[in-house]
Amino acid sequence: MSGERKTTTGVLQGLRQFKIEERTLPQLEPRQVLIRMKNVGICGSDVHYFAHGKCGDFEIKGPIILGHESSGIVEEVGKLVKNLKVGDRVAIEPGVPCRSCHSCKIGRYNLCKDVQFLATPPIDGSLATFHIHDADFCHKLPDNVSLEEGALVEPLSVGLHAMQRSKINGGDCVLIMGAGPIGLVCLLAARACGAATIIISDINTQRLQVAKELGADLVLAANDPNFIEKIHQEHSVDACFECSGVESAIRLGIKSLKPGGKIVLIGRGPKPELSVPLYHSADLEIDIIGVFRYANVYPSALRMIASGQINVKKLITHHYKLEQMKEAFELAESGADGAIKIMFSIN
Repeated sequence: MSGERKTTTGVLQGLRQFKIEERTLPQLEPRQVLIRMKNVGICGSDVHYFAHGKCGDFEIKGPIILGHESSGIVEEVGKLVKNLKVGDRVAIEPGVPCRSCHSCKIGRYNLCKDVQFLATPPIDGSLATFHIHDADFCHKLPDNVSLEEGALVEPLSVGLHAMQRSKINGGDCVLIMGAGPIGLVCLLAARACGAATIIISDINTQRLQVAKELGADLVLAANDPNFIEKIHQEHSVDACFECSGVESAIRLGIKSLKPGGKIVLIGRGPKPELSVPLYHSADLEIDIIGVFRYANVYPSALRMIASGQINVKKLITHHYKLEQMKEAFELAESGADGAIKIMFSIN
């Protein structure tokens, strides 16, 4: 790197405590790029770290920079970088694997034990003015895809990977538990992948209305005491995508499936171990499918956005600046004011 480069970032110091810091960036390696950050979205995992200090099995042990749904403009390139040039607008795929283990070799690099995933303890995230990243995990944006849309490629990739894992077929009926950002991108992804009927559930009526506007065929309150009966009366659910991480929602999802159905576990809550009806699942040969991030999905996600097949713009409800981090995360946690996807605009 030519000269010493500084970056300004908001560091999570402890539960609900941020501090704006200026840090010196490391030297740019030959296969890396320096990115001037433009947009960073708040993910549910970020909120868990902010409010609880952990997400699933991952727990913060010290100060950490959050943010991994991000995009920016290439400011400088390492001497061996061939796929990007200064001025390119890019979506940042946040997980950089080792590239040499068995999981990486078979193309499932999201399962690499040594993956360096942004904003996952102890790895710092990208919520900063500048960020250095491996060039082969930076994806150039098509001309008609905005930087905000580029940041949303990350959550959309979760939804598309879930569709691939479940092998959704044209004409399938799917149930989505949770109408937060991941649930809503699963809705968009399921429709793009051919689902004929999409049912989505939540306890937040405002989010259910958004789901209806985005194309859900049926919305149901998750706390409806007749939830399962209403599903079985009129629908035969092929696959359930559980996006909340809530134990009761997982149970409802499993019991809403037809015999031989599939439940896809996407959401993560604060409890790493849950009580679910395993014998019921076994008796009906329910497939329980895990989803951990994604692999090899960013290019297709970008093509689907660029072609208009998927429109992620409606998910963005609020914009904040870097110095407004605490306010933004408090809103993301509460879900007040119709908040769905909160986006930082980095100057």
